[in-house]
Amino acid sequence: MSFLFWFLISFLSGALPFSVWIGRLALGRNIRLYGDHNPGMTNVFRAGGRGWGVAAMLLDWLKGALPVGLAHWLFHLDGWGVAAVAVAPVLGHAFSPFLKFQGGKAVAVTVGIWSGLTLFYAPLLLGVSLTLLILILASDGWPLFPALLVLLGALLLGHAPGWMLGTWAANTLVLLWKHRRDLHRPPRLRPWLLRLFHLAVE
Repeated sequence: MSFLFWFLISFLSGALPFSVWIGRLALGRNIRLYGDHNPGMTNVFRAGGRGWGVAAMLLDWLKGALPVGLAHWLFHLDGWGVAAVAVAPVLGHAFSPFLKFQGGKAVAVTVGIWSGLTLFYAPLLLGVSLTLLILILASDGWPLFPALLVLLGALLLGHAPGWMLGTWAANTLVLLWKHRRDLHRPPRLRPWLLRLFHLAVE
């Protein structure tokens, strides 16, 4: 199957606005009225609780992992072709034509595409480092980019091919654009960590 076919399939897969559909069909709510008004999984958590939020997160992960994994492992697409196919779900999610090109912030689908490319090690690195950073930093957006740098370090240490580094760079640029408003605000430490510092200096 051609590169163009997989690129279009991956873009359309990423563009499916599962979080908005869960909000509308399962919760009877417009999730874009919650939190940061983003049409993504975080606002499903806010609007519908943990169960529906996890469902949205898994669907967003799957729409990145499935087309990229099929193209790469089953149909043996490789090199810069698979790099473009891997970035396509992120672009589809971030600029979904189903939402007038006003899509989500593409965090779960990012973990998905790296699952499709590397199976376990990249999503494990992203997941663990992102979880730890979320426990430390209260600011939206800021925990994501140190986690991406951890992934970049692992790719460099593992002598990843140029197309994989290119995938990382393009993925990161999209995420920077989608989180630009969050990154205008300085990062803040979690209250529990501030209390720990205060206790330490007393």
